Amino acid sequence: MEKFEQYTKSFINGEWTRGESGRTIDNLNKYDDSVINTLSLATAEQLEKTFLIAKDAQKEWGRTSAEEREEILLKAADYLEKHKDEIVPIISKETGGNVVKAHVELELTIGLTREAAKMAYHLEEVQEVESMIENKVNHVHHLPLGVITSISPFNFPMNLSMRTIAPAIALGNTVVHKPDIQTSLTGGAIIARAFEQAGLPGGVFNSIVTDLEEIGDDMLTTPHSQLISFTGSTPVGKHIGKIAGGMLKRVALELGGNNPFIVLSDADVDRAVDAAIFGKFIHQGQICMIINRIIVHEEKYDEFIEKFTERTKQLPYGDPTDPNTVIGPLINNGQIEKALGFIESAKKAGTKCVLEGKREGNILTPTIFVDVDNKSELAQTELFSPIVSIIKAETDDQAIELANDTEFGLSSAIFTSDLEKGEERALKVESGMTHINDQTVNDSPTVPFGGTKSSGMGRFGNPWVTEEFTQTKWVSVQKEYREYPF
Repeated sequence: MEKFEQYTKSFINGEWTRGESGRTIDNLNKYDDSVINTLSLATAEQLEKTFLIAKDAQKEWGRTSAEEREEILLKAADYLEKHKDEIVPIISKETGGNVVKAHVELELTIGLTREAAKMAYHLEEVQEVESMIENKVNHVHHLPLGVITSISPFNFPMNLSMRTIAPAIALGNTVVHKPDIQTSLTGGAIIARAFEQAGLPGGVFNSIVTDLEEIGDDMLTTPHSQLISFTGSTPVGKHIGKIAGGMLKRVALELGGNNPFIVLSDADVDRAVDAAIFGKFIHQGQICMIINRIIVHEEKYDEFIEKFTERTKQLPYGDPTDPNTVIGPLINNGQIEKALGFIESAKKAGTKCVLEGKREGNILTPTIFVDVDNKSELAQTELFSPIVSIIKAETDDQAIELANDTEFGLSSAIFTSDLEKGEERALKVESGMTHINDQTVNDSPTVPFGGTKSSGMGRFGNPWVTEEFTQTKWVSVQKEYREYPF
C-alpha cells in the first residue's frame, strides 16, 4: 500500500529532490482545510538544471525501441490501476471532487496512458507519397520533437497532466512538468511514482513542485523545450502564445470555455434535464467543458426550468469523500469569492434568480438564473462554479445563433429527437466538439480533443496528437541518377 502523502518533493532525473528555495506550502484538503502534506518549493536554478537534464536524456530516450516505450507506459497504467483504492480518496481530498469525479478522472488517466502506449509505434511508420520527379521515392517520417514543457491545472490534474505526458513519452520526447501547486499529488507526484515504478529512465519525466514566485515565466522562456502544453485560462494561454510565438516555439493550448447546452423544440425534456444536471454540476462546475449556458427553445422553456430546478434542489452536498455527495467544495476561497461576486452582479443587474445558493464552509450550493440575456456578463463569463444561466430561444435556429455568440468554442451539446438534423446543426455550432443528446463533458483518448476561437489550439488524442508532439521529416531517395538542365 502506497502512502502518497509522503511525496512532498520534486521528481528530477529519477530522484525525489527537495526544493532549495527554503519556502514551503501546505497542500490542503479542499473540504476542511486540513493539511494533506507540506511541499518544499524548487527554485528557478533547479528548473533550469532540470531542462538541461531532460534535454540530455532525450538523446538516448529518442533512440529506444517502440516496444520499450510501450512496455513502460503499460506498466505505469498498471501501477495506477493497482493503487486505485489509495488514489481515489486523494483525488477527492486534493481537488474537492466527489467520488464519482475521482473515479472518472482515474479511469480516464489509465485509459489514455494505455492508448498512448500504442503511439510508440507511430515513430516507426513511414508514409510513401507520390513524386513529380521520375525515379524518386518520397518518405515521410515522424521524429521526436525534443523536450516538452507541460503545465497542468487544478481541476482534473491527473488526467490533464497525463494527457500531455504519456503521448510525449511514447513519441520519444522527454518532459518537464509543473502541476498546479494546489494539486501537486494528483497532478505530479503520483504520476512520477507510477513512472518510477515502471522503470522509466531518469530525466525522461521530471515533475517540478514550485510556484510563479520562484520561477516566473521560466517554464515558457527556456530555450531547451520545443513545445509548451498548457491547460488553463484563456488569458494565461494568450500570454503563453505571445512568448512562444516570439521564440517560434510550438504550443498545445486547451483554454477556457463558454459551453452551450442547447434544448431544441423537439427535445425530450426529461432526458435533457438528466444530462444537464450531470454536465453542469460534476466537480461543482470546475471543468473547462462544463455546461456554462443552457439555451432552451421557448416551447420547452418553462417545463425545463421547473424540472431542472427541482432536481437541483435535491443534490446532496458536503464532504467529497462521502459517496453520497454530489456538490463538494470549490478549489479555494478566491474561487468562492469570485463566484459570489458573479451572483451579486447578476442580481444587481436584475437577472431573475429562481434558486439562490448558499455558502457553507468551502462549499457553494447551486444558484440558478433564468431569462438571462446572452450578451450579459453572466452569460459571457466562464463561471467555473455551480452557477446556472438559462436562456430562452424563440426558434431552433436562434438557439444555434445564441450558442455561437461567444468568443469561446470548446464543447457544446444539442438535445433533439431528430438525429439527422441534430448532426446538421452540430456542424453549425462554432466549437471543437458537439455532442448530440448528451452533455458537454466528454473525453476520450481516441478522438481529436480541442477547441476553436479563444478556447485554444491543437488537438489531443490518438493519432492527432502525434502531429503536435513530433517533427515531420521528408526523406527522398533518387533511385536512378537524374539528368539536370545545366
